[in-house]
Amino acid sequence: MTPENLKRTPIIINMDDLNLEKLIQAFIIERKSQGVSSSTIRIYNAEFGAFLSFCGENQLFTVQEITPLILRSYLLYLGDKGRNPGGVNLAYRNLKTLLNWYDHEIEPRDWKNPFAKVKNPRVPIEPLEPVEIDDIKLLCSVCRGEGLMDKRDYALLLFLLDTGVRASEACNVNLEDMDLLSGTLLIRHGKGGKPRHVSIGRKATKAIRQYLKIRTDTSPALWITHYEKRISYEGLNGILRRRSKQAGINKPSLHDFRRAFAINCLRGGMDIFTLQKLMGHADLQVLRRYLAQNNEDLIREHAKASPVDRNL
Repeated sequence: MTPENLKRTPIIINMDDLNLEKLIQAFIIERKSQGVSSSTIRIYNAEFGAFLSFCGENQLFTVQEITPLILRSYLLYLGDKGRNPGGVNLAYRNLKTLLNWYDHEIEPRDWKNPFAKVKNPRVPIEPLEPVEIDDIKLLCSVCRGEGLMDKRDYALLLFLLDTGVRASEACNVNLEDMDLLSGTLLIRHGKGGKPRHVSIGRKATKAIRQYLKIRTDTSPALWITHYEKRISYEGLNGILRRRSKQAGINKPSLHDFRRAFAINCLRGGMDIFTLQKLMGHADLQVLRRYLAQNNEDLIREHAKASPVDRNL
């Protein structure tokens, strides 16, 4: 067949025969072809798998059977099963993406997207608590040895706190992405596939240099395992679990370091728009949850900006 014959023809599908599972498979293939991250694909598979299970229990097998009532019932079902509001909202967003894609890709006849009548579930804006700086100091104190793994873990802890990058982004950093002279780092594939630059401070840069100085492998990855392989998300969690046990503290999550970066940058005087860019957030609404300011923060900021004290 010649290129001239490869003309796009309308796809006509019998709505009653359109199996939900096949639709999801087609969606995943399309997303992979667009180069979305493996973590996003994992989320899609998990979310759609849960929805398929719910539909199977209720004898629902085709797109045509998915109504606004079914979608609302599913969201309530997730809440009853213990999902927090953020998790319910995640399910809503992913299913909406799927059906919006179906509407655009297939252009089905005599079908209305049920999400047109289903409102986005509210998510309370509750501040997210960061890992305490004192706990990070304790973690660092148990990584003071001269071996490669001690040097790696110490540098890694400083790196996570000083850059605020996501754990998956940290795993994917290559040596070529870092400029230790200028203290800058290129995140090639941030959330949504968007690249961005972040900065690294003097102390973290020094720790990374000391770690790299004793490496003898040829791996392109910045963070490697004992077996000279790129470290994984599970590997990062394992390091944090082991070091927390040695330090005698409760294990913080990897994301707690990102929260600590955000609130400590704000306390250090960084403007919120710069912070938004460094963290790779599309808008300020997401960032607000990271900024768990306490009363001391508010009192200190008011003392600096009080209109009466400054002007009268």
